[in-house]
Amino acid sequence: MSVRYQTVLLFGAPGSGKGTQGKILGNVPGFYHLSCGEVFRNLDTGSELGKVFIEYSSKGLLVPDDATVKMWHQNMHARTVLGTYKPNVDLLVLDGIPRNVAQAKLLEKHLNVLQIIHLVCRDKEDMILRLRKRALKENRVDDAKEEVIRKRWDVYEQETFPVLEYYPKTIVKEVDATGSPAKVLQHILEAVVPIQESHFKNPLR
Repeated sequence: MSVRYQTVLLFGAPGSGKGTQGKILGNVPGFYHLSCGEVFRNLDTGSELGKVFIEYSSKGLLVPDDATVKMWHQNMHARTVLGTYKPNVDLLVLDGIPRNVAQAKLLEKHLNVLQIIHLVCRDKEDMILRLRKRALKENRVDDAKEEVIRKRWDVYEQETFPVLEYYPKTIVKEVDATGSPAKVLQHILEAVVPIQESHFKNPLR
């Protein structure tokens, strides 16, 4: 029986600030942040799963759900072995996974999802503009193209947003993503600190 990690999911449309807020939370003792994008970037391309990733990504295709979850789980296991992530001490904060309902089902045996922070963007056009500005600032040439950004939004609305319906509404907390990063963080902390304290008696590393 595999260990089920006590988890908070950061959820939201492209440009909602999941990565930014996750990184900040990851610097707070008692919280451990992992982005699924980071898993892929650190993948050993010579491994069996690495070859699967290259096979699909080189063709511009999405990696199958079962392989995605396997890559994620292997990465998480390595982090526990190395001691960078301590399941008995840290509340796991994830962003970028699950990307669809199929992944959410596959992750059931690995995650005990205690809360979902849904970063809400009411104005889609404002978020698209924010993404274009970020892409130019960070020199992400492809992401600066409006058609690419809109495609990402379409995928989110069709495949990822339904994930919210998979989990109980009682664990979903909506946070306005359009405020300042500090204001957004304040509201996230108001939601996740009680969760952390109720599951871990000593948040200090």
